[in-house]
Order: sequence, then C-alpha cells, then structure tokens
Amino acid sequence: MPSKLDSIYRRMLITRFFEKGWGKPENLRKVFQFRKVISSRESCFKLVPRDYPVEITKKEIGAESTLIEGQFKTPMELHMPGVVPEESQQAHFQLLIPNKWKNEKHKPICIHLAGTGDHFFWRRRNFIAKPLLKDANIGSIILENPFYGLRKPNNQTRSNLHNVSDIFVMGGCLILECLVLFHWCERNGFGPLGVTGLSMGGHMASLAATNWPKPLVLVPCLSWSTASAVFTTGVMSQSINWDMLETQYFSDGQYRERLSKMVTVIDDAFSAGQSFIQNFNQSLQELKEDISDTRKIHATENSNTCGDKYEAQGICPQEDSSIFLSKSLKNTKLDSENLTIDAKDALSQKVAIETEEQSKDSGSTLTNLMKFILPLSAQSKTDKIDITKTNWWEREALQFMRGMMDECTHLKNFSVPFDTSLIIAVCAKDDAYVPREGCSSLEDIWPGAEVRYLDAGHVSAYVLHQKLFRSCIIEAFERAKKIYENDVGEGLKCDITYEQLIKRYDKNIQ
Repeated sequence: MPSKLDSIYRRMLITRFFEKGWGKPENLRKVFQFRKVISSRESCFKLVPRDYPVEITKKEIGAESTLIEGQFKTPMELHMPGVVPEESQQAHFQLLIPNKWKNEKHKPICIHLAGTGDHFFWRRRNFIAKPLLKDANIGSIILENPFYGLRKPNNQTRSNLHNVSDIFVMGGCLILECLVLFHWCERNGFGPLGVTGLSMGGHMASLAATNWPKPLVLVPCLSWSTASAVFTTGVMSQSINWDMLETQYFSDGQYRERLSKMVTVIDDAFSAGQSFIQNFNQSLQELKEDISDTRKIHATENSNTCGDKYEAQGICPQEDSSIFLSKSLKNTKLDSENLTIDAKDALSQKVAIETEEQSKDSGSTLTNLMKFILPLSAQSKTDKIDITKTNWWEREALQFMRGMMDECTHLKNFSVPFDTSLIIAVCAKDDAYVPREGCSSLEDIWPGAEVRYLDAGHVSAYVLHQKLFRSCIIEAFERAKKIYENDVGEGLKCDITYEQLIKRYDKNIQ
C-alpha cells in the first residue's frame, strides 16, 4: 500500500516541475536520437576519451582525510552543443579519501549521485561519504547534478526544472560525466569503483553503470526500472501542470505528429502480451459463458419479437447475435474484480461503459466485447487532464510523458551492467514516489542482481535507513574485492583523444 506519509510530505512541498513545458522540439529530437547512442555500452564508452582532463581547484588535508574539489567540462556539451544550459556545462565534484589507505592495492571509490532537491555536497558528504570512510575505508566522489547547486541556471528556482527535456539532459550529462570520473580514478590508481544514489540519484546511478565495460559496484536506493511511473502515477505527478502540458502538446504539431512517434511505452505492451498468454484459455471460457448468459437475458426481453424460433435456435433472424451483447452492455459497468487479465490493475473498479446503439454489426462477438474492455482512444481531448482518474491512457499528453520517460530512462533500453552480481538494489515496499506496479522488475532486466525491500515508504526509508544504504554499499565493495583481484574489462577503448574531441566541437559550433 502506498505510504500516506509520502503523499502528505509531497503536498507540503511547493516545488513545481516543468512549468515551461516539454522543452524545445528540436532539443527533444536530439535527445531521443542521442539516447540510442548512450544506451549502448560499445558506442557510449567511445564518447569519452581516457585522457579527458579534470582540473583540481582545491585541496584540504585534515587529521584523517583529504577533501579535494575539482571540475571539468561536461562531455554532453561537446557532443550536443547548445542543449546544456551554460551554467550547467561545468561539472563540479568533491573527492573525500583517507590520508592513509589500509591496503595500497585496494583503494575503493564510490560516486554518489544526488536525489531530487539534493543541492551542493554537504548532505551526501556528511550522511554517507564520511561514515563510509570511517567504517570501511571507502573513498567517495560527490558529483553535483546539472541544474542543481553550483550548476543551477540563474532563472531556475530551487529544484523546479523548467522543461521535461531537462530531466533527460541531466541524465545524459551524468552518464558521460561518470565515465570521465571513472577514467580519472583509474589514472590515479583508485579501484575498485562503484556508483550509488538515492531516489532520482539511484536511477541515474543505474543508467551510468550500464556503460562501464569493467566490474562496477552499483547500489541504487529507492529507485526502480523506469522513471515513467514516478511522473505519471507517483505522488510526484501532483507537482506537474498537466493542463499546460496538454495545451502545449496539441498547440504545436511537432510534439504530436513527429516526437510522439519517436518514443515507446515499454511495459504496457509487454504486460498485455504476458497477461494474454497466461490467461487466454480461462478468459475465453469465461467469455463464452458471458455471451451465453447475455443471449439468454436478451432472449427473455425479446421473446415477443423472436418467439419460439429464438428459443430453439438461440438466434434472432432479424439481428446479428453480436448486437445482443452491445445492447445488454449499454449503460452498464464492468467490475474490474471479475476481470482475469492483469490489465485490470490499470482499469478503475467501476468503469462507465457508454456505446452507440448499432442496428447492424458485421464484427464478431469477441470484437465487440473487446471494444468495451480496451481503452477508448476516441474520447474528447478537450477535457482537462485529471491524473486522479485511472483511465489516464485517454490523455495523449500523459501517454506522451510516459513514452518519453520510458524511451530515455527505462533500463530495458540500456546495456546490462558488466557484472550484475555486484548490484544490490534497495527498495521501499510502500514507496508512493517510485511505484513499481506495472513496471518491469530489476531482477528480470538484470538477472543476477539482488533486490532488497524495506518495510517503509519513500520518505521514511530516506530518513530512517541511511545506515542500511551504507551497509549495502560496503557489502557490494566486499564482493568486488573477493571476486576481482585485478580489473577485468571487455577491451573496449575510445579511439578519439580529448584534443580531437575539442577540435570537432569547435567545428560544430562555428
């Protein structure tokens, strides 16, 4: 059951997302095309040269640890000029390492990515990085998210991303920036390496981990297989101005006619097909029984017209038998509890069925019944979007949102991490921010990955279980140490140097 605390906490916040809309159609088109490049480990790894420069700007040596600050230009700007806001183009990070490693041949480093609203470094540094250093001698790199903290655009308020496209730009930046930091760590003798994050940071960590061609610790906390449910069915959806998004979607033909054809909702088709296969025989039998009962009812109502001939043969010569079903279902309601297919979870418990009475119908009874079961795509698009209604698929803008999110964030669209045995995911059973219902499971997408569940909601897990998150990170690094004494990779390499990348970038922006 979704946590009530999650819902109450969300209503207390004033953060509003995507107030300016979907983003420029041209930028979205570029992002969708670029997703196909960075979703493949072979092609994405080649985007970041091993000699990518990182500048160290500050170094503080304490009694037991050293804190280093650094920066570099995000590779996203070099590959997609103009998509990243100017304020976000410079990546900033902090590195916290012990003054003395317990084993000079074992210098574990974990990258920490920020969750929603986690600006600057202090929260991750104090709650996760410092305890990891003290308890397990694990160093940490705390990377500032694009659009956050030092990288927040001047015209942006708090964490309020202006456009839907911003979340995809953020993800693309973090994927490539993590590759820069992995290369930098290797050049400086650090390893084994890992990446983690909470909530949005956990999902960004999952995406980043798919493109490193070597063993990599991954501990995503309070995230799942896609961000689509977060913004369409989770409590975060309440912070989105759906009326405005729908208006923009229909007012600019590029969204509906071009961009919508570039995205795909992944889990709907998969679940429907899986459900059909599993329940076909049972559903068909129940369908036959329902049709038989409906004919009997209709026969009683029309006995004066059809007489004994209908009683004997079960049909009325004046009408096609498939019409009986339409008439008997008119102005009635389907009870979702009696549906056998998995799709009942997507239907409301009482769905009003309104149909036009037909005098003749050449279709089969099954075809007519499916018209009542499946979503009605021909509904009026002038109604305001109400995300509290279960029949949200009638709203094209909401469907477009889900398609966009699945296209750019669904883990099925990305490579499987090099070694899934080094993955420990931590999820909250009653998470209302990150719904799992109707989404592919991590175990199915990444066979060998371990998923652990907390008996908590999203907010309570974040507040009360930081120690558990740290213990899972420590355990995953111990696994890596036990399995891999030396780095093992696929032999992938980037053929381009940083100097060549800069020359190509300069040529593109001229």
